[in-house]
Amino acid sequence: MTADGVLIRPSREADVPEIAAIYRYHVLYGLASFEEIPPDPDELASRRRDILNLGLPYLVAERSGRVLGYCYAGLYRTRSAYRFTLEDSIYIDKAEVGRGLGRALLATVLDRCAELGYRQMVAVIGGSDTWPSIRLHAALGFTRIGVLPAVGFKFGNWVDIVLMQRALAGCGKSRFIGPRSGIKFAVRGEMWGTSDARLG
Repeated sequence: MTADGVLIRPSREADVPEIAAIYRYHVLYGLASFEEIPPDPDELASRRRDILNLGLPYLVAERSGRVLGYCYAGLYRTRSAYRFTLEDSIYIDKAEVGRGLGRALLATVLDRCAELGYRQMVAVIGGSDTWPSIRLHAALGFTRIGVLPAVGFKFGNWVDIVLMQRALAGCGKSRFIGPRSGIKFAVRGEMWGTSDARLG
């Protein structure tokens, strides 16, 4: 355990109420989500199961038994030609923003998706001035690809989308083996391998 006691681990069903509370804040007060009515915990539990059923990572940051943030990767699009490309989503408790949790969560998700054989990760960021998220993704190797101006309307204003993208490890142009057929995102004792991923 690190000095500040933060652990990055796979999410559990029991985490859903805290995940829902974090997401509710971002729906009601932020642009990280373009939803305007917070979904209930049952709906978020269903969405989480859908991610896990694809064999993709859905992680939380925990300190002293409390979930401080979460991050997952989902399909960028459902049509088959997009099958090697994912989209990340990350939400941090409002009281914990700026403490490195987002970087620790997203870096771990990127590593797991690379191990699974995916090629590209896309970030779809609400708000062209949402600098914390833009800077987080840039620090982890994402390139700003473009802006979709005024595609959302929230809080009485038109909202841009910033698109960022990075290649995942091991997917050079000369050789690429796609997501491994039939392989789930395996965990051992709810951790990967013989050790878990920790902040720091």
